[in-house]
Amino acid sequence: MIRNPVLPGFNPDPSFCRVGDDFYIATSTFEWYPGVQIHHSRDLVNWTLVTRPLTRKSQLDMRGNPDSCGIWAPCLSHADGLFWLVYTDVKRFEGNFKDAHNYIVTAPAIEGPWSDPVYVNSSGFDPSLFHDDDGRKWFLNMLWNHRTASIGGAPKTPAFDGIVMQEWDAQQRKLMGPVTNIYKGTKLGLVEGPHLFKRAGWYYLITAEGGTGYGHAVTMARSRELLGPYENHPQLHLLTSRDAPDAPLQRAGHGQVVELADDSTYVAHLCTRPLPGTRRSPLGRETAIQRCEWRDDGWLYLAHGGLVPALDVPSPVDVQPRPREAVRRRFAGLTALPPEFQWLRTPEPDRLFTLTGDALRLTGRESPGSWFEQSLVARRQEDWAFRAETTLRFAPDSYQQAAGLTHYYNRHKFHTLVVTWHESYGRALSILSCPGDFPDNRVQYPLTEVVQLPADGPVSLAAQVDGATLQFQADWGDGWRDVGPVLDASVISDEGGRGEHASFTGAFVGMVAFDTSGGGRVADFEGFEYLPGRG
Repeated sequence: MIRNPVLPGFNPDPSFCRVGDDFYIATSTFEWYPGVQIHHSRDLVNWTLVTRPLTRKSQLDMRGNPDSCGIWAPCLSHADGLFWLVYTDVKRFEGNFKDAHNYIVTAPAIEGPWSDPVYVNSSGFDPSLFHDDDGRKWFLNMLWNHRTASIGGAPKTPAFDGIVMQEWDAQQRKLMGPVTNIYKGTKLGLVEGPHLFKRAGWYYLITAEGGTGYGHAVTMARSRELLGPYENHPQLHLLTSRDAPDAPLQRAGHGQVVELADDSTYVAHLCTRPLPGTRRSPLGRETAIQRCEWRDDGWLYLAHGGLVPALDVPSPVDVQPRPREAVRRRFAGLTALPPEFQWLRTPEPDRLFTLTGDALRLTGRESPGSWFEQSLVARRQEDWAFRAETTLRFAPDSYQQAAGLTHYYNRHKFHTLVVTWHESYGRALSILSCPGDFPDNRVQYPLTEVVQLPADGPVSLAAQVDGATLQFQADWGDGWRDVGPVLDASVISDEGGRGEHASFTGAFVGMVAFDTSGGGRVADFEGFEYLPGRG
């Protein structure tokens, strides 16, 4: 069975691609660097991260990008012996404008080398590239209309002005011919995320609708002609959980269809798993897969019936899902970051961290609120309950210097346990907490009594998360002890703070350092452990 989600944790907006017996899913990475995650599978059950293709400044520089901007909804395809990756770099979030720039990169193999980008357009986000069977290529994206009341992170339907398409000249590497608005969407509205494929003389258009919150859906339409008109699916949507509030997979939408060699059909789509009894999803928008079937009317339906996505789905191959296992990393001897780790925004990571041969060294840069240079190296939270541990060596001499362990969503939503310096006690522990709804998003300091540390030596820090609770712990030589009160881990979620449409990435846990004096004080981290189910 396929056990959903197949890509747990922050893995949204899946683009589903088959090349022979190999399957690939590309997902959005937003402000996290390197850009775009691509996972590989041979059975649709077990998936392995194989590459993040946007790795250098010429391809991607997100310094200054606001939270939840950056890489939106990539599209991965294969044609003419090349992998084609289309992506958006969004430079603005709030207000009437988006400033969404679309690019194409290519590679002869999924591991690369990936080309420098070719700029395409900026008329809207969620681009895709359709390779027609006559050899012509067509570029699609949603059309953003700024002349609306779309402000404050709550877009209104009129801003989503349909799906537009224009021919792409691969030789001249530019768009050509007229721009055609081929689809305005259904009454649900907010049409985006277009993917086009051809079957039995029909052009089938898959889109996302309803916004990426609890009203999300995968919508389907078709036409005999490429440019339309497109007629809607008899039930409008291929899948949605919008009318099933108790379904385990919520916010289901933004999908892409793949047909297998045996003519079976699957759709990959995003979803969330809210904490039981809440409307908060710390794991962010994840990727799930559903089996579909073609019926006599020429339309695609979920194989298990209805519209609501299932947790367990028949797989094309009889294999078992891999069990969730602890990941223990030691940084001594490494020359590259382990694959699960990312950082924020910058294509110049050497200014943030280096591997010394003995440790991962973070250089303190800007504050946790910066959109430019944060020294933060983290991995996705993939489980409702987990324990994360790290050990660091850090010798601050100012309260402006801090390094430690963070449970992080964005600059407005985080809990961080740090080693810092106190005027009366010297080296000490502190907790910085920002729950996303405090006035002006100011940081709170829930550790009311100073926890003094030895003047030197290693300090081990831990975050123990169990659903909506977070307890920090520390050990500086005489065993683990709780540090500070139990914190609300559920705010480290899409829906925490200002709500589901104000941010839409996912929770991370990792190592952080800052030095707002500008002195660049370094912290050496010996290792990092992520232990699922240990909350």
